[in-house]
Amino acid sequence: MKQIPSKAEILQWISDHPTKAAKRDIAKAFDIKGAQRIDLKRMLRELEDEGHLTKRKSSYRDAEDLPPVSVLEITGVDGDGDLFARPLEWAGTGAEPVILMTLRDGDPALGKGDRILGRVTVAPTESYSHTGRMIRRLDNNAERILGVYRAGSEGGRVLPIEKGSNKEWAIPEGATGGAKDGELVEAEQSGPRGRMGLPKARIVARLGDPSQPRAVSLIAIHQHGIPDHFPDEVIAEAAAAVGAPLGNRKDLRDMPLVTIDPWDARDHDDACYVETHDNGEMTIWVAIADVAHYVTPNSELDLEARKRGNSSYFPDRVVPMLPDSLSGDLCSLHEGVERACLAVAMRIDTDGNKISHAFHRALMKSAASLNYEQVQAAMDGAPDDQVAPLVTDVIRPLYAAYAALKTARAVRQPLELDLPERQIVLDDDGKVTSVNFKDRLDAHRLIEEFMVLANVAAAETLIDKQTPLLFRVHEEPSPEKLESLREVANASGLQLAKGQVLQTAHLNRLLKQASGTDHAELINISTLRSMTQAYYFPENFGHFGLALKAYAHFTSPIRRYADLIVHRALVASHRWGADGLSPWDVDHLAETAKLISDTERRSMVAERDTTDRYLAAFLSERMGVELSGRISGIAKFGIFVKLDETGADALVPIRTLGTEYFDHDQDSQTLMGSKSGIVIGLGQRVVVKLAEAGPITGGLTAELITLDGTAMPSGPSRGHSRGGRGKPPHRKAGSAKKKAAKTARKVKRTRS
Repeated sequence: MKQIPSKAEILQWISDHPTKAAKRDIAKAFDIKGAQRIDLKRMLRELEDEGHLTKRKSSYRDAEDLPPVSVLEITGVDGDGDLFARPLEWAGTGAEPVILMTLRDGDPALGKGDRILGRVTVAPTESYSHTGRMIRRLDNNAERILGVYRAGSEGGRVLPIEKGSNKEWAIPEGATGGAKDGELVEAEQSGPRGRMGLPKARIVARLGDPSQPRAVSLIAIHQHGIPDHFPDEVIAEAAAAVGAPLGNRKDLRDMPLVTIDPWDARDHDDACYVETHDNGEMTIWVAIADVAHYVTPNSELDLEARKRGNSSYFPDRVVPMLPDSLSGDLCSLHEGVERACLAVAMRIDTDGNKISHAFHRALMKSAASLNYEQVQAAMDGAPDDQVAPLVTDVIRPLYAAYAALKTARAVRQPLELDLPERQIVLDDDGKVTSVNFKDRLDAHRLIEEFMVLANVAAAETLIDKQTPLLFRVHEEPSPEKLESLREVANASGLQLAKGQVLQTAHLNRLLKQASGTDHAELINISTLRSMTQAYYFPENFGHFGLALKAYAHFTSPIRRYADLIVHRALVASHRWGADGLSPWDVDHLAETAKLISDTERRSMVAERDTTDRYLAAFLSERMGVELSGRISGIAKFGIFVKLDETGADALVPIRTLGTEYFDHDQDSQTLMGSKSGIVIGLGQRVVVKLAEAGPITGGLTAELITLDGTAMPSGPSRGHSRGGRGKPPHRKAGSAKKKAAKTARKVKRTRS
């Protein structure tokens, strides 16, 4: 009888023959037959338990090596142009294999993040451990999940963090990624779609404790795929940047340009100054950081900025479009420091109409970095030591120009929405201490009007010079949304005229009717909801909300990629240098517009989700407290209440509304009680009791206590112990007994 091979011999055979590592292949190779197969099986199991082998279906392989055919993820290209990949699953204890991809003619182009099925060969060198060849490209649309990991006896589950979602994911034992119970994790679907039971996933990232205050924004960042780490090459490129010399730039260093921003602003990308003329006309100077000088086309900085599209702002952090060495330093118009800029001089008449304008590539030195409250206090007669020397020559001319622009604005009639902005105040530990509503000062409006005028000047200049650019487009509302707004207005006793070409003046008339009434907030919110989403596009379709024929974003290139494109267009059209629009920029304008419009929406949703979670965390300590609010939304599953104190939206589920069934009328946006005839509609004043607050999901649920001062009837939820819709089906007692007896007989026969 042939002797059983040693464990070392078996391991060597598997290493030499990775494609022939099934038990029958090993038995055949060593001529093992009969009862000896039992000993071979035992030995293979021991090798597996010891961690030397791992079993895949019916074959074995070295636990520290890859199977010959593996799923790979492309990691990118190195400095020499070589393409590398990593195994999507690696269970070994050593370093993760580095795989050099060798592509053949006809293979598709592969980029970072692409997934392929590849054939892997051991080929150790100093820079890689394996070589790989592509078999086929795989679908990269595996669903990503962000949730809380709950450990189990074999693996665990991921619980969702999205409001209204109850979909859980099963995590197999070998796919936990070392996650601990209660950790916030990012997982990726690993099993087939549409299978029975819970869908399977594997954990790809551990994000820490979700209960930590500063994890709130981190949840939104990962949930929406916002890049929050700069690659090393981007950081290096930013660090190597140096300030721009005067050269051929216009020298504005003696002009007392000032920046006016929020008190906590870290970057300052716009400065302004007003010259007055003897005939009453004024020249408004707006200087914007010359980001195009530092972020040149197709550089590492440019590629990363385009991918991000914009900066994202959260209560506890900012995810910038550019590294801090640029956004917070070289490109920021700090007080008393020479900075490169693009400046526009806009001459206006006494009625605020722009007469002419001219752009310059310049060098400036800010006279002061001021905040809105400082400037407003100075204009109101209470300047501090920093502003006092500037009141006569700088601050008052700014307000005089603003007064003229207000006159022009009243004629133009842009949309005049009045929606207070919330400010979430955090302590040093990241815990919410209060929720305030920001004051709207003339200082805010002044800067807004100056920026709008500068953006119009940029669009007009580039149109005149026939230079490609990205317009900021805002189309008029759809007929369906207008009709919905009209119904809300009618329900509030107000009117929005029909049968005419819609203008912002018509909407302003509606807003003015509502001003000072109980319906003011509702009408403002409903008007905002009726608007289309603004977007970027290479063609000009006007800006409905601002009542402008042409509009482009020019004033915030530190935080918006669209503005950087407009800066490059201005550089190219004026022939100021080689850092203007590249041929690639021009050829891909439509693609860039789509990308940055999408990233803008992504940031808006992430910021809103973060605000919801912070508000839920703030209110979670007030369970059972009664709060006043106003109904802001009606759905068939319940009503949404905007709370007065915080502006948070709480859901009152329809199942909790008293003791009767409520019919939902989509057209009138109401709920009507089937017995009492109670009508619940938009804008009604309510008092609710806070029932649930989920800091992780951001969800708030409440119970309706009073409606327009009248107490709501209390009782069991609909469908419980009463007639009407939702009542359990009636069954005959005899039928139920027969069914139970039949089931018992089946069980008995099965177990005998």
